[in-house]
Amino acid sequence: MYSSDLTRQLQVLTSELLITTQQSDFPVSADHINKLKQILQFHEYRYYVLNDPLIADQEYDLLYKMLEKAEQNHPELITADSPTQRVGNSLNSQFTTVSHLVPMLSLDNSYNAEDLIDFDRKARELTGLEEIEYCIEPKFDGASISLIYENDQLVRAATRGDGVEGEEITANIRQIRSIPLSANFSSAGIQQVEIRGEVIMSKDSFTNYNKLLAARNLSPLANPRNAASGSLRMKDPKDVGERGLDAFLYHISFFTKINDHQEANKYEELMETHSGNLSLLWQLGFRSPEKEKRVVKGIQGVIDYCQSFEAGRDDLPYEIDGMVVKVNNLHLQEQMGMTSHHPRWAIAFKFKARQATTKLRSVEFQVGRTGAITPVAKLDPVYLGGVTVSSISIHNEDYIREKDLKIGDTVLIERAGDVIPQIVKSQDALRNGTEEAIIFPKQCPVCNSELFKEEGEAVWRCINIECEAQVVEKIIHFVSKDAMDIKSFGEANVRKFYDMKLLKDIPGIYTLDFEKIGQLEGFGKKSLDNLQTAIEASKQQPLHRLVYGLGIRFVGETTAKTLANAVEHLLDFTQKTEEELQKLEDVGTKVAKSIHHFFSNEQNVEMLKILEELGLELRNKKKEKPVSGSLQGQTFLFTGTLSQMKRSEAEALAEQHGGQIVSGVSNKLNYLVVGEDAGSKLEKAKKINTIKIITEADFLELIATQ
Repeated sequence: MYSSDLTRQLQVLTSELLITTQQSDFPVSADHINKLKQILQFHEYRYYVLNDPLIADQEYDLLYKMLEKAEQNHPELITADSPTQRVGNSLNSQFTTVSHLVPMLSLDNSYNAEDLIDFDRKARELTGLEEIEYCIEPKFDGASISLIYENDQLVRAATRGDGVEGEEITANIRQIRSIPLSANFSSAGIQQVEIRGEVIMSKDSFTNYNKLLAARNLSPLANPRNAASGSLRMKDPKDVGERGLDAFLYHISFFTKINDHQEANKYEELMETHSGNLSLLWQLGFRSPEKEKRVVKGIQGVIDYCQSFEAGRDDLPYEIDGMVVKVNNLHLQEQMGMTSHHPRWAIAFKFKARQATTKLRSVEFQVGRTGAITPVAKLDPVYLGGVTVSSISIHNEDYIREKDLKIGDTVLIERAGDVIPQIVKSQDALRNGTEEAIIFPKQCPVCNSELFKEEGEAVWRCINIECEAQVVEKIIHFVSKDAMDIKSFGEANVRKFYDMKLLKDIPGIYTLDFEKIGQLEGFGKKSLDNLQTAIEASKQQPLHRLVYGLGIRFVGETTAKTLANAVEHLLDFTQKTEEELQKLEDVGTKVAKSIHHFFSNEQNVEMLKILEELGLELRNKKKEKPVSGSLQGQTFLFTGTLSQMKRSEAEALAEQHGGQIVSGVSNKLNYLVVGEDAGSKLEKAKKINTIKIITEADFLELIATQ
């Protein structure tokens, strides 16, 4: 962007201007102000993009104040790309929704060399080439943004949103000094351009900002990714500027040419490849992954670079969670096209689980809605793969014994699939004799009832169904999104109402004293109306949601649908034997026993009768499953986080087209639909050759093309 000659000229000019800051009669003209702006933009580039400043922070501040004073005296000379115009004075009362010029698609994921080899095979089949040139770059762990420049000026910035529309956040993005307010796209013959990138917070900025919060007696931020993402929607742009955010720009998604541009385009060759686009962005003053990228021919070079970069990830000043592999030639990208979910010419290589060591300080025993006692290890907080971990489930008594865990141990922990933290092992060689054995309780830690462990199981349970902890957890589950979906009635409100004796059981949800609730702090008329409306609406939920909401042990969402379709009235289950229940799809001996036990309990039956009297629907009004459809006879299981719809919506869509949802991976499964952060089900499915493993986009294509 700046040649060596231009750099020398700007340095000389910088020295001259720094001398004039000592003079009270600094000359002010459009020419002087333009020189000041050019100097400040140059030093912002050196500091924020190259990380190689040429002047001290104090000297930059002197020049900045000089420009600020000059513009105050001559406001007619202020331009939108002036460094002083980054920080706005007004607050954003709302963020408007804007459409992206080109949809922001997700990337398909790979987790090992075999996945990359399969991606390469498909790419070669689509292009007809024997060998493909790829560009590899880091997968930044931040918040995605879209920027639009017109006539060289930044005119709009937006969040990713749903990929088609995002929230307009231009005022906040202007606070990020590695994002130019103007860039010379016209020198490349470009009039309008949309570029994509990631807002991040470096490890140092994250640490420093948390120190600032601590000094203000405020809670620290959990991790750099959330800090960056949360910053984009802050109301006051000045607060955004305080966080020290950075941004990498890595993709030109759309551009229009200047119609009458006659000059020879020195950047023309760079517009032919993705790596060239990264070089163009770098030369125009953006922080692109120009130094981190690697261009290779053939997939083995991709695998080697991904693995070597993963080995050095801890030495980077920012967090990454993988690498992005793209077909380098842009014409080939266009030829390969994309699905409704992801481009066929790119894939993300996700890194393995992160590990760290910390101290196990204590163990708390928690009671779940089924009475299961779960020990939770309390750890010295440790930063691991993007989050701060201070608590980890250690499952049960057998797990504690197998891992040989003691209070005071130094333990090795990891985030499996970069999601769920777990203890790998204790470091027994570091013990000094002060460690204490973890004693599993014999009585419930909440109601003091004697615990019970069923033969063949590892879990101790409290079997007192009136145990307060179980009651509260059951109510929380009942109102949850995937059960009765009573909005505005989250865990905090359940616990608050229970503690205040306003709620004692599930039927009590439908007899709440709203007059008393309206007297509580935080419950104005609007919030009270919303809660009442949501409770009333839940009475019309389909039967399978009620079945799932009851929290019957071993009955998940899929089995709940099976049960709802098996009867005309829910209380018909009181007449069914375990043998009859086992004839239902995916209901084995253990599940049948649990269902039979639930409907044999007089208290449960009485609760269901009360719910029906209160207006809940216990009859099955659901239409029969379709006898035909494009997916008729095919079984499906969804795992991981889907990007375009909820998992329950995807399951309903499969059923609408004749498909059947199963509850686990087995030889009966035809399709495993994999979303983000898929776990053990994916690994199990890979071992069964008959199961087809597809993405969400593949699933949608399957429906559309049948």
